[in-house]
Amino acid sequence: MKKYSLVIFAIVLASFTMNAQQYKTGLGLRGGLANGITVKHFIGEKAALEGIVSSRWAGFGVTGLYEMHYPAFDTQGFYWYWGGGGHLGVWNGNDAAWADDDQSYTVIGADGILGLEYNFSEVPLNISLDWKPAINFVGHSGFWFDGGGLSIRYLFR
Repeated sequence: MKKYSLVIFAIVLASFTMNAQQYKTGLGLRGGLANGITVKHFIGEKAALEGIVSSRWAGFGVTGLYEMHYPAFDTQGFYWYWGGGGHLGVWNGNDAAWADDDQSYTVIGADGILGLEYNFSEVPLNISLDWKPAINFVGHSGFWFDGGGLSIRYLFR
C-alpha cells in the first residue's frame, strides 16, 4: 500500500509542477527592426533560456538570454518576463546608415530584455512583445535602444 501511495503522490506532485509553466519549448519567428528565429526553452518553473538568430544591415546576429517569467494581470496565459544575456553579430557597413562604408563590423555585447507574452490555451501558440536594449563592447561600440520585437511561437508542451 505504501508503494502505491508513494507513486500516486509522485504523479500528483509532477502534475502540479507541469501546470506551473504553460509550455516546455517554443519555436517561432521574431519580427522588428531585426527579423529572425526564436527558440525559448524552460529550464525551471519560472526560468527559461531564449536563443535568437536575427538578420539586420545585411548581416546577422546570435543572441542568448536567461529569462524569469511571472504571471501578469491575474489572467490565465499572460506572463511578463525580464532577463539578460549576450550577443555576437556581423554587419556590412554599406547597408547601415550609422556605419562607415566599405567596412564590416563584428560586435560582441550584452543584452537586457523586458517583455509580455500570452499563451493560447486552445492552440499550441504564444505571442510575445518585448524590448531588448543592447550594448556593444567589441566592434562598433554603443548602446542600442531599438531592439524590440514581436514573436510568434509554436509550443511544445
